[in-house]
Amino acid sequence: MAVRPATRRDMETIIALIHGLADYEREPDAVVLDPDELAEHLFGPHPYAEVLIAEDADDGPVGFALFFHNFSTWLGKPGIWLEDLFVKPEQRGRGHGKALLVELARIAVERGCGRVEWSVLDWNEPSIAFYKALGAVPMDEWTTYRLEGSAITQLAGD
Repeated sequence: MAVRPATRRDMETIIALIHGLADYEREPDAVVLDPDELAEHLFGPHPYAEVLIAEDADDGPVGFALFFHNFSTWLGKPGIWLEDLFVKPEQRGRGHGKALLVELARIAVERGCGRVEWSVLDWNEPSIAFYKALGAVPMDEWTTYRLEGSAITQLAGD
C-alpha cells in the first residue's frame, strides 16, 4: 500500500475514481467535468487543487483524496479542505482511506496548517464512524451554503 501525489498522467484514473465516488454518493449523473479543464486546474501553471492517489501493490490505484488550501482568520493560518476522499468499495477496510488521511495530515503539519476540514453526507454512516475513529469531530452547528451556476452570475451582476 502506498500514497503518492498525482501527476497529469493520472488523469484517467482520477476521473474514473470521481465517477466511482459519484456512484457511491447516489449522484452518477452529476459528474459533468471537462477532462482538459480539470487537468489544467490540477496540473496547470496555477493549480487550484491537489490529488493524492492510494495504490495497492497488486491492484494499482484504488482511491484518491482531492484537497486545496483555505484560510482561518481566527487562527491566522492556512488550512486544508478535503473536497473528496474515495476508496473503491472492494478495497475498503484495508487501510487505504486511513493512509490517504495520514498523508494529508502530514502535508498539513509540513505546511503549517491549523486544521483539516471536510463535509460528509449525513446518511454516510460508515464514513462518519471512520472519521470519528480517527479523532475527527462533527461541526454540527455549521450549515454549508452554496452559490452555483446562474446564482453566481446573477450576484456578479451579469
